[in-house]
Amino acid sequence: MNNSIRNFLKLESASGILLILAALIALVLANSLLSDYYTALLNIPVHIRVGALEIAKPLLLWINDGFMAVFFFVIGLELKREFVEGELSEPQKIILPALGAIGGMAVPAAIYMLVNKGDPLATSGWAIPAATDIAFALGILALLGSRVPRQLKIFLVSLAIFDDIGAIVIIGLFYTSDLSTTALGSALACIVVLAFLNWRGVLTSSVYILVGLIMWVAVLKSGVHATLAGVVLAAFIPMKKDPDTGQSPLHNLEHDLHGVVSYVILPVFAFVNAGVSIQTMTLEQILGPVSIGIALGLIVGKQIGVFGLCWLGIKLGIAKLPSKVDWLMLYGVSILCGIGFTMSLFIGSLAFEDANSPYLYQDRIGILIGSFISAVLGYFVLRFALNRHDQSSH
Repeated sequence: MNNSIRNFLKLESASGILLILAALIALVLANSLLSDYYTALLNIPVHIRVGALEIAKPLLLWINDGFMAVFFFVIGLELKREFVEGELSEPQKIILPALGAIGGMAVPAAIYMLVNKGDPLATSGWAIPAATDIAFALGILALLGSRVPRQLKIFLVSLAIFDDIGAIVIIGLFYTSDLSTTALGSALACIVVLAFLNWRGVLTSSVYILVGLIMWVAVLKSGVHATLAGVVLAAFIPMKKDPDTGQSPLHNLEHDLHGVVSYVILPVFAFVNAGVSIQTMTLEQILGPVSIGIALGLIVGKQIGVFGLCWLGIKLGIAKLPSKVDWLMLYGVSILCGIGFTMSLFIGSLAFEDANSPYLYQDRIGILIGSFISAVLGYFVLRFALNRHDQSSH
């Protein structure tokens, strides 16, 4: 395993464990005597004004729109590197995880729509169970130690990358509000500038970041979700090495930001979004169609979609089972893909962002239940699979 993959897995595994702790702390605070302070923290108004331009949001939305733009920027950097020189640069290696990702998005979404058919407001959350949280999933995988085959970890990471691409497309196409042509035009002008800088071979990262920041503000005001600005910016960051330093701007930014995202941005996002006051919810709300649809999508839909399409691809001969990986291991990882958490919470915040929505917190209940059961079930299936593999190899 090369150093970049090893470091990535180590970071993501530790981040997954930190995510679990952040979510648990948020749940405890939201259901304790400190719940009012927790809510007040999330609603702190933050205003930035430059001339006629003003951005005024509560702290929660600054984290969801700003922090997550940095998260998507790092995802974009990883996508570009993987497709140019990484695991996904070899076509034969991308077929199986791509099939898994397609099945893992389509089947959970179909299950959710089936449970919530006839309710237009509820069906807007169809994409919530289609997501996979790579940090959380790798955190669970890390608990199983070094016995987990490298090929299985790479399969999970590759599948999550395709899953992220799907999430980016879904957010761009289905979760945009009324568009402002002026702001959208400003964002497009920034893209032209970024393309020109890349074409001219400019290797100074700060120039790209400055244009990217302007683009983020324009996209924020345009009605398209601001996090997509991070992905677009990443596409123009050069991979070419600086002849003076011998370093690549893309590799440097990915290295510098990955730790910040893993250890700060994602745990903070989990902390502000996972705090659901279960005490104030009725049993009818907890077991409502939105919660049930999301939980079933994550627990049942993910494993059927991921494992089913991978099985079909292998049986048809268009993909191969990775070496040192058996069917039960593949099934165990398919279950782990039902950990939606970070990306599911984020899509849920877009689907039910109206504070008066009756489903505002039901989605979080479904995400937490579905992700928790998928984590526990996936862990024990993989543990059994690895024990069986160890016994058969002796």
